[in-house]
Amino acid sequence: MTDTPHLRPVTEAPGAHPAAPAGVTRPRTRGGGARFLTDVIVELGLVDRARVEQAISTARTTSTTPEAVLLESTALTQTALSRAIAERYGLDHLDLTAFNVDMTAANLINSSAAKRYEAVPVGYVGERGLVVAMADPANVLAVDDIALMTGFEVRAAVASREDIAGLISRLTRLDDVVANASIESEEADGGQAEIVDLRESADEAPVIKLVNQIIAQAVDQGASDIHLSPDGTQLRVRFRIDGVLAETATVPRRMVNGVISRVKIMSDLDIAEKRLPQDGRVGLHIEGRHVDLRVVTLPSVHGEGAVMRILDKASVVMELEKLGMLDAERTRFQRAFQQAYGAVLVTGPTGSGKSTSLYAALGELNTPDKNIITIEDPVEYQLSGITQVQVNPRAGLTFANGLRSMMRADPDVIMVGEIRDREAAQIAIEAALTGHLVLSTLHTNDAPTAITRLSEMGIESFLVASAIDCVVAQRLARTLCQHCKRRTILGAEMLRDNGFPARHDVEAYEPVGCGRCGNSGYKGRIGLYEVMTITEDIRKLTIARASADEIGDAAVHAGMRRLREDGLEKIRLGRTSLAEVARVTGTGTAVV
Repeated sequence: MTDTPHLRPVTEAPGAHPAAPAGVTRPRTRGGGARFLTDVIVELGLVDRARVEQAISTARTTSTTPEAVLLESTALTQTALSRAIAERYGLDHLDLTAFNVDMTAANLINSSAAKRYEAVPVGYVGERGLVVAMADPANVLAVDDIALMTGFEVRAAVASREDIAGLISRLTRLDDVVANASIESEEADGGQAEIVDLRESADEAPVIKLVNQIIAQAVDQGASDIHLSPDGTQLRVRFRIDGVLAETATVPRRMVNGVISRVKIMSDLDIAEKRLPQDGRVGLHIEGRHVDLRVVTLPSVHGEGAVMRILDKASVVMELEKLGMLDAERTRFQRAFQQAYGAVLVTGPTGSGKSTSLYAALGELNTPDKNIITIEDPVEYQLSGITQVQVNPRAGLTFANGLRSMMRADPDVIMVGEIRDREAAQIAIEAALTGHLVLSTLHTNDAPTAITRLSEMGIESFLVASAIDCVVAQRLARTLCQHCKRRTILGAEMLRDNGFPARHDVEAYEPVGCGRCGNSGYKGRIGLYEVMTITEDIRKLTIARASADEIGDAAVHAGMRRLREDGLEKIRLGRTSLAEVARVTGTGTAVV
């Protein structure tokens, strides 16, 4: 595409060419567009020519673009790509975390249009010019539509997709929605919020809008859970993002019952029953994505609250290579679950990603020649080609009963969502000894303790020794924001004081905080793992009912890396921080 009137520089007002403000990078040339984007990437020194040529070759065989290949391989970042796009078209590049966004301009279009076009107005040029940050400035239809919506002449600038998404998220402030909904309710019903009529209310009813906005914002921010907690005067809205709860907004007291009732109606629960806990499930479509919510209501002394677990399959990584296992641990794990029979256990506390690891393993095992059956409570993600059974205690379908039936269904691979009692453990162990591959989870703090836990459940030690082939313990640690992390040196003595096996000082990074990560210093999560392969020495210790410490020492001698060692390696690689590893491995905060 050649230069068009839509693609004029943002400062191209008559007689005005000021110096670039904060967050703006001027292009070397103006009004380009004829060059290939890959050539610009090389010219800017973002990726070397050989790597770009390799990406071009890969793109031809995979029906994608070279830029997508470079992004997928992490050779190129979204920010770097947006810089190259800006240079190609001779436009300004905006860093929206540093650029001073004019909120009056940003609110000229609604958030749905901004998401659809991946474009947000961020300022004005002269009297009729509107600066619009765009991920794709060549989208002429988007430029024309925004010009029609706003009545301004659009001057395109380029920003990264993640910066634009972050700005849109900040624009949809939940507190504003709460305030507006509260005002509308008072006007509509004279200050008395009625819940009974919610089923017949229009979609625009204040409480419905508020609940929808809460859920939409939680999904947009990548939250795993929504907590609605009454405290006697109001309802606290908190999102669990990357494993950490953060308060997002508060709902006035007069709207609390309406919000909880709306959540119960959505998940088909009894709105009249407020004395007993209830649980339900609801499927939603948000921005074209299907999302399932698991809803639990809990009566408390301050009133009824609710917790919604967000099950967004699109945001879950189910590929083993992307879970964060280092090569040695991944090889051990793969070798274990690719055997014809035996048991592989994944352990850790609730919310540590155990089910995701098992789903990733099932993804590799899922071929037409294998009959794979799972029994789960609940079935969180539906996988094609796999028979998944939902536990239903009310109907008499428990893990133990379901396992017995599965054994008669000619399975090759069995996945048990969780071993909760002796009966389920006994059947799973016997299945592993009779020619089936069994994958399951167990709640223990580390891998060696899984062996002793089974013995404590009443399973004969010789059966445990014969059936178990591998135990994986894991945690999820937040990853450092790649845009704001800061280099630091961790002293060997300080590391040892915090329980990390270090002989020398370690070059690492620490969190800082910026607009892209919500000023937390972290964005996303990575797994920490210890993978214990059952050796002959460990089998002997198991039969002898040795302690978990003795089994752990034997596993380390055989090459197992402990959780904190794996964490230290990921600290060295700059993926997470010392404080984060200390937090998730059970020692609280690091002493620095």
